[in-house]
Amino acid sequence: MARSKPATTAALATGLPTAEPTDIARMVEELDGMLIRLRLGAIREQLDGLLEEAARRQLNLRETLAWLCAAEVASKEQRRLSMAMAIARFPLVRTLEGFEFEAQPSIDPGKIRDLATCRWVANGDNVVLLGPPGVGKTHLEVALGREAVSRGYTVQFTTAMELLGSLVKGQQQGTLEVRLAQYTKSKLLIIDELGYLPLEPAAGQG
Repeated sequence: MARSKPATTAALATGLPTAEPTDIARMVEELDGMLIRLRLGAIREQLDGLLEEAARRQLNLRETLAWLCAAEVASKEQRRLSMAMAIARFPLVRTLEGFEFEAQPSIDPGKIRDLATCRWVANGDNVVLLGPPGVGKTHLEVALGREAVSRGYTVQFTTAMELLGSLVKGQQQGTLEVRLAQYTKSKLLIIDELGYLPLEPAAGQG
């Protein structure tokens, strides 16, 4: 009869740690460091509370693992959104839910909802919002930009005056290409108040 391999040898062969009581105790002591090494910050910060909640719900091991992973994914997604929103530099917080479509009957809600899918961003298409002051163009620009961020696209928001001023300054300082690269690195560039600014000859040169 063939003899089975010791547990320690089998564990080493598969790359898994051994499950001896002393090894488990050591791993528990090193758990905090392992979570840091794996960059599982949310699990590390909320571990006791998450385990208590898992026990209260009587989750099995697989369900508990899924519970912990879901908390980590949610935390990472929230950090991504916060960072992306900061990079976008939206001047205010506006959402599509907060837009009063009934006050602007000329705006088709269905069309705006279609734009919110961001298929046009993926296709590299341009969208131009036209209308007199006060009809909600900036509101819709910011709201659609936030939808793009939530779908994983990089976004930058600027005004026409800020954009042209930056490019003119870059041209004067010999850094035009660098500034152009900064504006073109995002998947979506939102330029507000484009129709309100008269172009000077130097600003219109390409």
